[in-house]
Amino acid sequence: MINRDNGDVELFGKSINEITDKDRQRIGASLGEVGFYEQFTIKKIVSVLRSFYPQFEKSYFVSKCEEFRLPLDKPLKEFSTGMKARLSVLIAISHNAELLILDEPTAGLDVVARGEILRLLQEYLEKDESRSILISSHISKDLEQLCDSLYFIDQGKIILNEDTDVLMDEYGIIKVTEEQYSTLDKEYITKILPASFGYQCLTKQRQFYRENYPEVAVEKANIDEIVFMMMGGN
Repeated sequence: MINRDNGDVELFGKSINEITDKDRQRIGASLGEVGFYEQFTIKKIVSVLRSFYPQFEKSYFVSKCEEFRLPLDKPLKEFSTGMKARLSVLIAISHNAELLILDEPTAGLDVVARGEILRLLQEYLEKDESRSILISSHISKDLEQLCDSLYFIDQGKIILNEDTDVLMDEYGIIKVTEEQYSTLDKEYITKILPASFGYQCLTKQRQFYRENYPEVAVEKANIDEIVFMMMGGN
């Protein structure tokens, strides 16, 4: 965690400087590590969580550990990377947190482990509509499944903020020759990249170009392609 350089930070409708211990109990975090000594077992972690969080749900936590095949009596040092990742997220959601802060929760995991964590987070959101997740990730598929809105940040600056549905439904990549590009309406072109055949153009109005330029290739863009265009385009 770092201190802010400037500006204001608000959480739960109040300045970050006014946040109380009770407010902090409304937050769950998974920042890449489980956060407990490697000698601890899950049974020991349960006793710690019960003392820290009045809203800790022991029965839910233990049942989920068993569902994810996490041994209750083994020390954390014997857990695999995937087991630790599952446990870290379970700890974050075990006390009815209203806000989850997750840093790369599925990084380095196989498809099965990633799927289990994503389902767990989806269940968390569906249980209470007032809940929110702030997640940082480089795995675009996870973001498409889980997030309502996306922020793309480069060197500390926001280069794009958009609803996920808008990105998936309205953004597109236009592929044109130099001759086709010269006749193209540029009003809805966001970024341009040179290509071997001419140009690739990022647009937020995919349907406009499909309807008005039927001879031109207009493709649906995924998140990785949009990020690539935003980072490298003119």
